[in-house]
Parts: sequence; C-alpha cells; structure tokens
Amino acid sequence: MSVLRDFLAAYYGIQAPEKTVWYGTEGFKDANYVYFTISAKQKEVIHMEQAALAYYLQENHYNHMAIPVPNNQGEWYTPYHDSYWMVLRVKNTAPETSFGGEQLARFHATGSVYQYEPQAISSYGQWRTLWIEKLTAYEERIVTAANDHPNAYYRTLMDFLPYVIGISENAIQYMQESESEQRFHEADQGTIVFRRYHAQLENRVLWMNDLAYDHPTRDLAEYIRNKLLQEGDPMREIRAFLDDYQHVRPLSIFSWRLLYARLLYPIHVFDLIERGFAADHHDAAHSELSTIMKQQSEYEKRLGLFFENAGIHCEELQIPVLHWL
Repeated sequence: MSVLRDFLAAYYGIQAPEKTVWYGTEGFKDANYVYFTISAKQKEVIHMEQAALAYYLQENHYNHMAIPVPNNQGEWYTPYHDSYWMVLRVKNTAPETSFGGEQLARFHATGSVYQYEPQAISSYGQWRTLWIEKLTAYEERIVTAANDHPNAYYRTLMDFLPYVIGISENAIQYMQESESEQRFHEADQGTIVFRRYHAQLENRVLWMNDLAYDHPTRDLAEYIRNKLLQEGDPMREIRAFLDDYQHVRPLSIFSWRLLYARLLYPIHVFDLIERGFAADHHDAAHSELSTIMKQQSEYEKRLGLFFENAGIHCEELQIPVLHWL
C-alpha cells in the first residue's frame, strides 16, 4: 500500500486508487481529480497568500491550477512523520495546447484584477532593495562557505565572484535610474506572476508554491533569460514571444527598462549559488558553474542586442543602455 494513498484516506477522506506521476511528482487520482502533497515548510502567511492566489486563478478558468484542500478537521496543514503537509487537488484534464506570449499576457491581465496585494510573496516595487540585500548576503555567505569548504567549486566561485558583484552593481544602478522613469501605464501595476517563469502555463498543472506577486516583466525577463542561455539562435523566438505578448498588453518604456535591468542582474547565477549552499556534494554545482561562466559572454552579447532585436529604438525613445555589453 502506498503511504500517500493511506495518508489521503486517513486524514482527508479521499479515496484515490490510481497512482500517477506528473513532472516527477507522485500523485493519486480518482475519476475527476489528481491529488498531490507539498511540504508546508514555508511560513504560514506565504502558503496562505499563495493559496488565495491559487483559488482566484482556479475560479478564473485556470483549471490546471492545483488548489489546497482542507483535511478532515477543516485545517490546511496536516502533521505527519515530524513534518507538516498540504494536499493539493487539480482537475484531471488536458492542458491548453496553444502557448506563447499572448497566453502569458492574458494570465497577467487576469492577475492584475486580483483585489488584495499580498505582502509576504510580493516583490512589487522592491527589486533594487532586494537585489542589494541578496548581493550583500550572498557575498558574505560565499566567502564563509569557501573557507569552510576549500574545494574546486568554491575556488572557482571565488574567482567568479568579482564579476558577479560588478554586473550586479551595474543592474542595481540601472534599476535606480529607471525608478524615476515617468513613462508608465496601467499594465505596469502588480499582478500574479511565477517565482521563476519557464513556460509553466503550458503544463498540465500549475503549482501553488510557484506563485508570487510582482511587476509583470518579472515573468517576461525569466522566460527570456532562459532563451538567452540556450544554444543556437533564440533571438527570433524572443521577438515573436514579445510581439505576441504586446498584442494583448503593450509594454511601456518603464516596463522595457525593468525588463532590461532584470536581465542584467544575474539571477540565474544566484539561483545556482543557492543550490550550491544546499548541496552536500559540489561536483554537479561545479560543472553547472563552469557552464554558466562560459555562457556569460554570449549572454552579454545577446543582451547587448536585445533592444535592437525587439524593435525598440533606444536613442529615439531615450532609453539608456549599457554600452560595454
């Protein structure tokens, strides 16, 4: 007997006999729904804000949104084996087959009508402050960890650190200058976004713990970042995606500047470093870091051509760019 199946029956009264695996996560399904568990290790306020967004999206036709369900006692959290768990339920339906910029724009349009701005999961208007805090904290942690773990990964990371600091400071400075940009419009208001967007909207399930609240260019930047890091020539695909998005929600000058600033800030490097902090062994992290270091020059080159490729005339629109890219 499956532990998860027994857990669902005992604590939730759910009889879901058939096992399934979606995107590497085990679940059980009945005639209408698939049930998954997630660890409730985040602060309660974070889970509750994400749950509210999930219910809102599910009520607004995002049928592949997994929403939390209460246990037999009407509670969201269930203690089990020294941990707390939540159960998510999603309709057992096929996802949308179409995907592109328009789909993301419609998602942002729906999210922007959500009436209550979350606090714990919102980064709206806070990028520069959060970037400064992240850079400072990571710099200190890297130096400490490198002293504690004198291995090849941390030696390479220490060599790479001055570059990471330099490009982060460039992004922070660009963001500071962009905050005074007055050319914005209603599509610049906060909306429901993903913590790291990589085309989740085309998946069979949207996970509650992927949700956040921020400026819509967060999702655009993270989608484009992944494309810029790919081999081959992604520029045409990026242009098509942006054109499709703007067909529904045109970007303001303020949005373009935020998008550029976020692409400049090396979030993908910090994400790797975060995984390195949590790893017991650093062989995989070292390999991934070496790859990113090689990719970065090509990434910068592509970012230097970003506005031109997107059909944006920076001089005409008075959008500053970093000329060293």
